Amino acid sequence: MLSIGRNIKNEEFVYLDTSRARAVMVCGKRGSGKSYTLGVLVEELSQSDNVLIIMIDPMGIYYPMAQPNHEQDRLLWDWGLMAQGLPVLVLVPGEPEQLYGGNEVVTAMESLGVRFRQFRINPADLSPDAWCELFDFSIADTMGIALFRAVQKLSRHHKEYFFIPDIIDEIQGDGLIADRTREALLNRLEMTQDWGLFNSQYQELWEIFTPKVINIVDLSTLDPGPKGRRNLVVDVLARDIFKRRTIARRKEELGLISELPRVWMLIDEAHQFVPSGKTTLSKDILIRWAKEGRQPGLSLVVASQQPSAIDSEVLTQCDVLLCQKITNSDDIQAINGLSQDYMGGELKTFIRKLERRGEAVLVDDEQEKVTMTQVRPRKSRHGGGEAK
Repeated sequence: MLSIGRNIKNEEFVYLDTSRARAVMVCGKRGSGKSYTLGVLVEELSQSDNVLIIMIDPMGIYYPMAQPNHEQDRLLWDWGLMAQGLPVLVLVPGEPEQLYGGNEVVTAMESLGVRFRQFRINPADLSPDAWCELFDFSIADTMGIALFRAVQKLSRHHKEYFFIPDIIDEIQGDGLIADRTREALLNRLEMTQDWGLFNSQYQELWEIFTPKVINIVDLSTLDPGPKGRRNLVVDVLARDIFKRRTIARRKEELGLISELPRVWMLIDEAHQFVPSGKTTLSKDILIRWAKEGRQPGLSLVVASQQPSAIDSEVLTQCDVLLCQKITNSDDIQAINGLSQDYMGGELKTFIRKLERRGEAVLVDDEQEKVTMTQVRPRKSRHGGGEAK
């Protein structure tokens, strides 16, 4: 059970049942406390046993959770809580010193209690289709056909043990490719080597994560486009975890030891990954998490300032809603579309009652319950404020 806050009406503590996998939507306009609330969920999850916590951080604002929130000591005291930092592991897709602009930034963050681990993606973690999507090729076009054929051949012959130079060699040795097409493909593949994102030797992706810490995947230094590297990383990680948790769940049912515990993945700025009316590299697998994650023990939390920008296939699968103050008419309409008969009224009626920062409408569809909630203060430091 996660202690979220207090009921505004009777001041009773409000809890969220996490005995089973959940799909959660956290939303609120800028300044309403959406990222702060996401941090509260992480703090509560960190006290759970046998749960792997993965925070997808597109803005680079969650590493301060390693520090205690002494700024709100008085408020925490009123709630019967104490400031406390969390064990934070920042996972960086590449060299931290290079991506953060120098060793001094890494050293300063380490002095705050942050640990770093770099990771890279295996080229074989992308299917032939995904390689074409990465470069926005159609598999019906000449470049798409050539790239698809090269990756497919390597996958058949080498399984997961091939790398960017192997793809380049395959393209160079394919006599069916025209010279101009070959040159264009080679230029793109050589560009991917400059990204520093792909492995030159095989690594099990799930091994980058550590239990009993907050695994923060920092994507703030990567381009955010629908076919960009942020989406690529989320796609590859989500697919790998889904596959491995499916296997782990089967082992657990048979009384065998599994390698990967239940997973909670929290995604801030989720409209970058599951946008309404658009395709991205990671959209399909995240929709699958929302729809099918319960059986393998995969929980998904999506957070956004713009709930109307989140694909409806994800919104309608969320069985928990934490909605803070929103004023945009499209966003209100999107949330109001989730209204159910048991609520005794439309959701927009509850949203209009929110007055202060940190207040939220909590909808738990499993319990068929709506609670006007004051989110509790953070024990760890919040890093989502504006630059001063």
